[in-house]
Amino acid sequence: MSRLVATFFGAGHLRPASGTWASAITVALAVAAYQAGLALAVPVGFAVATLAGFWAVPRYLAVTGGEDPSEVVIDEVAGQLLALSFTVIPLWRHGVPDLLLGAWPGWVMPFLLFRLFDIWKPWLVGRTDRRGDAAGVMLDDLWAGLFAGIVSVVLAGLYHGVVQPWLG
Repeated sequence: MSRLVATFFGAGHLRPASGTWASAITVALAVAAYQAGLALAVPVGFAVATLAGFWAVPRYLAVTGGEDPSEVVIDEVAGQLLALSFTVIPLWRHGVPDLLLGAWPGWVMPFLLFRLFDIWKPWLVGRTDRRGDAAGVMLDDLWAGLFAGIVSVVLAGLYHGVVQPWLG
């Protein structure tokens, strides 16, 4: 069971760039949930993926013996859902009906920024990644998701508060 969770039901075996595949699948599932009227499934999914990851990753690593094998992607799922929660919840609260095409920056920016922070590993992302333990596997992606979510909100605020009014 820990293998299924750690690899997000096998998504971690997709090549190349298993983390990007897992993030893209997560975004697709989140957008589908939003479109189906289940926007709160995104933050709930974040909590579930985080708890499941902290359970599964140490068990998987104990069996496989790696520090952060590329097939372990539950951390990307949790981090991506955290990043998406920053935009999905406000869009849902404002009654935006269409995330897919109507509010597409609300899922595109968190995806791109999460992948950027997960690959670049600035500051706390890199520090936790270098821990070399199961908690570090999860925590670096949670930091990346937090940073991606915050930057997404800042960019949305700049666009809606500065750029859009200026364009008229």
